Amino acid sequence: MEMEKGPYISVIVPFFNEEHTIGELHRRLVSVLGGLGKPYEIIFIDDSSSDQTFERMRGLRPLRAFSLTHNAGQTKAFGLGFAKSRGEIIVTLDGDLENFPEDIPKLVVKIEAGADVVAGWRKHRWQGQYLTRRLPSLLANRLISWVSGYRIHDHGCFLRAYRRKFLEGFDFQGAAQRMVVSYAALQGARITEIEVGYAPRKYGVSKFGLMRTFEVLIDLLMLQFLHRFDSRPRHFFGAFGLVSLFFSGVAFLLMVYLKVFKAVPFIITPLPLVVTLFFVVGLQLMLMGILAEIIVQKRNKEMPFVFEVKDTIEA
Repeated sequence: MEMEKGPYISVIVPFFNEEHTIGELHRRLVSVLGGLGKPYEIIFIDDSSSDQTFERMRGLRPLRAFSLTHNAGQTKAFGLGFAKSRGEIIVTLDGDLENFPEDIPKLVVKIEAGADVVAGWRKHRWQGQYLTRRLPSLLANRLISWVSGYRIHDHGCFLRAYRRKFLEGFDFQGAAQRMVVSYAALQGARITEIEVGYAPRKYGVSKFGLMRTFEVLIDLLMLQFLHRFDSRPRHFFGAFGLVSLFFSGVAFLLMVYLKVFKAVPFIITPLPLVVTLFFVVGLQLMLMGILAEIIVQKRNKEMPFVFEVKDTIEA
């Protein structure tokens, strides 16, 4: 359902080898979104599937679909969908039918009530698998919440809604999709979460494991660093450089004190080496900060990420 002013809601769904879910998911999306009475668009991204995923999209209406030339991963597929989208509200969900399209209206209502990001919480996931899946998932989410600085129960749930402006500027090329909410939080977004339904996967196997948690933690730490020091790297390197120079100065004063007042020769203490080491390290860090600052100041706008699309559907 599209109007002259463009869609109000854009639903983006990345797929990878999900040929069996295409038809049912599309039917449910059309039913749910049509019931909202607002202009919308459905965007399917085929992440270079090896099955008939993209072919199953042909003939579905309304639909905008794009097929990537190579497997780029969920985050980059999401990035392509966002680049192609036109809605003020961006909704994402997985293409494996684990998320319920019927929960989308609840997300939209929260956005319209003032939230900037609404995250889904699969509260009843992993029932009966407490030790093997539920407990590890709980601990992983607690750890990610601690690192990111904000708390939601389910960092892995892809069923979310965003105000468009809080996705603009996100690095879809180099970051993980689980970092999107963290990025929005750093931009001052008001984040809330709601309980959503969950159904075990019917077809295929999950592409994600618990080891992904460690990758996400690394990404989150990098995001925090870049947010604080991207535009002023001299502060980061300079701080460590000054600390190192301070210790060099302290060691030098101690060395002089021992020589003058205790008659202790320089050669029998490690202080000359300590002074030299901290001084050189401090100087190098200060120089690195200066060089990094020059690079940042001279940096041109980053080249836009080019998505290699081999086929499209506009229906």
